Amino acid sequence: MLDQKNIDIIKSTVPVLEMHGETITTRFYQLMFGNHPELLNIFNHANQKQGRQQKALAGTVYAAAMYIDNLEAILPVVKQIAHKHRSLGIKPEHYPIVGKHLLMAIKDVLGDAATDEIINAWAEAYGVIADAFISVEAEMYDEAEHQRGGWDGFRQFIVERKVKESEVITSFYLKPEDQREIASFMPGQYISIKLEMEGEKFTHIRQYSLSDAPGNDYYRISVKREAGTANPDGMVSNYLHDNVTEGDILKISAPAGDFILDTEKTNPVVLLSGGVGLTPMLSMLKTVVEVQPERNVTFVHAAANSNVHALRDEVEQISARDNVNSFVFYDSPTDEDRLNEQFDVEGFVTGDWIKDHVSIEDAEFYFCGPVPFMKSINRSLKELGVDESRIHFEFFGPKGNLE
Repeated sequence: MLDQKNIDIIKSTVPVLEMHGETITTRFYQLMFGNHPELLNIFNHANQKQGRQQKALAGTVYAAAMYIDNLEAILPVVKQIAHKHRSLGIKPEHYPIVGKHLLMAIKDVLGDAATDEIINAWAEAYGVIADAFISVEAEMYDEAEHQRGGWDGFRQFIVERKVKESEVITSFYLKPEDQREIASFMPGQYISIKLEMEGEKFTHIRQYSLSDAPGNDYYRISVKREAGTANPDGMVSNYLHDNVTEGDILKISAPAGDFILDTEKTNPVVLLSGGVGLTPMLSMLKTVVEVQPERNVTFVHAAANSNVHALRDEVEQISARDNVNSFVFYDSPTDEDRLNEQFDVEGFVTGDWIKDHVSIEDAEFYFCGPVPFMKSINRSLKELGVDESRIHFEFFGPKGNLE
């Protein structure tokens, strides 16, 4: 536990972290990877290049400083990050390395303003924060390994089937090479895939949402090809599309993630997806119709047009159920889309449309997709008076800000 003096010192640095947080975390990653390049086998290179990881870490450090005397307040954030850490293989021995370089970065960026008193207080605070993460993650590692069908680290899976779902999205059906049972998962969760690509010095790990319902003897992921190969995101998705074939082996972590459908609730549920954001939403939809056939569910999917609209037939089949309403939005429909009436609404999902077609008062809202799509949905729901406790969303990648 921190004494009151150190708590006061940490809290006094909150305005500085708000101003210089991203500069500090950018310098932190430079220093850490310079001294420990082996950690590039774990961290997402694309998020580093795009600055997303730096921004997310700055937000976490800022929140930790603000709530240093009440870390329970940020426990949901800790758990969300811990899920990612467990799926990546972050272990207790990594935390001292992170702490050392974070303190170095603070001193480097703030210079003389980072007095010995401030650095010592932050060293103490980091120890408390690290212990919180390590404790939460220890439970997650134990659960992942010892649950029915579970395992530790990465397990080898065979690509049983590879199915092209649209011009940009391909599904991979994955079965364990050892033919033993696999762990179940909650709809909305993801798995990590570790790739060792020829010509690449470091491994690349990516998380992909599970796009089918739990309870099968396989996992399914549906991967969008990212445009271009200049950035690591495009490199990884293109590799899966172009180089991974049926019969190949992929290394996979046990399912993780806290963006999950609450099947204890029975009030109406609204699932909104944009582009490849439909993957966790489809898992949720299939779960609702299987385990809660009396629960009303509205499924809304937004895409450019039918060329990039994946898994359409699957959703249409499910939408025949009495408790399901499904709507398709195309913002750039083709002439053929219009001729064949392939969509319900031309344009984007708006607050006015939600108000006219969805039960606002008591529904649970889940959404996922490109950040502009999520910002629009989040803003619309808040303007409609939907309480934050009924708004649930998932970022593909480090946690961001929808404000």
